[in-house]
Amino acid sequence: MHEMSDLLRVIHTLHWYALAFMGLVYVIRINWFVKRFKAGGERQAATGIPGRTTPKKGILYSWGNVAMPWSMESSRTRPFFYLQFVAFHLGVTAAILLLFIIPLGPGLLENEAVVLALRIPIGAAFLVGLGRMVRRFGDKYMRAISSPDDYFSLILLTVWFFFAFLAVPNSTANGEWHLIGYFLIATFFLAYVPFSKISHYLYYPFTRYYIGKSLGHRGVFPILRGPARG
Repeated sequence: MHEMSDLLRVIHTLHWYALAFMGLVYVIRINWFVKRFKAGGERQAATGIPGRTTPKKGILYSWGNVAMPWSMESSRTRPFFYLQFVAFHLGVTAAILLLFIIPLGPGLLENEAVVLALRIPIGAAFLVGLGRMVRRFGDKYMRAISSPDDYFSLILLTVWFFFAFLAVPNSTANGEWHLIGYFLIATFFLAYVPFSKISHYLYYPFTRYYIGKSLGHRGVFPILRGPARG
C-alpha cells in the first residue's frame, strides 16, 4: 500500500459524489420508465404447452438469454463476436470492481492472484476495445449506424481499460499518473453514462421481462428443442 497524494484524495472524493449522482439519476430514470411503460395485457389465450412454456418460465429464459449464445442466430454463426462481447463485459466488471477495491480494500491488491484475476479480463477488454475501434472506423456499415456517442464512448472506455490495467497493483513507484487517469475517467463516466447509450444495460431487466412474459404466454419462450409434445 502507499500514501495517497492530496490530489488523489480529492479525486477519490469526487468519484464518490459522481457515484451518488449516477445513482440518483438512475432512480429517477427507472421510476419514469416503470410508470411510463407498462406491460400490456394479453389479448389472446395462452398458446404454450402447459407446464413447459409459461410467462414465468419465459421471463427467466429471457433474462438468461444473454448467457445462452446457442439461442441467438448471431452468436451461433459468429461465435468469435460473442467471445469478444463476454471478454469486454468481464473487463468492465473487473475495472468497476477495482474502483471499490483501491479505496476500500487496497490490501487485496498485495495478493498476486487477485492482481492477475483483475488484470487478465481488463487487458483482454482493452484488446477487444482496440479491435472494436478498428471495426467501427473501418467498416462502412458500422460507420453508417454509428453515432458520435458510439465513437466517443468506445474510445474513452478503451483508454480507461489501459489506465485500469496499469492501476491494478495500486503502486506509485513510477508516480500516480495512471491512478489519476483511471479515477478521473471513471468519475467522468459516472456523470456521463446515465445520459449516453451506455445506459442501455439499465433497461435490460425490464425490457427482457416484458418480452419473456409475452413470448412465454404465447408459447415461444423457452424455445423448445426437438419435436414438441403436449
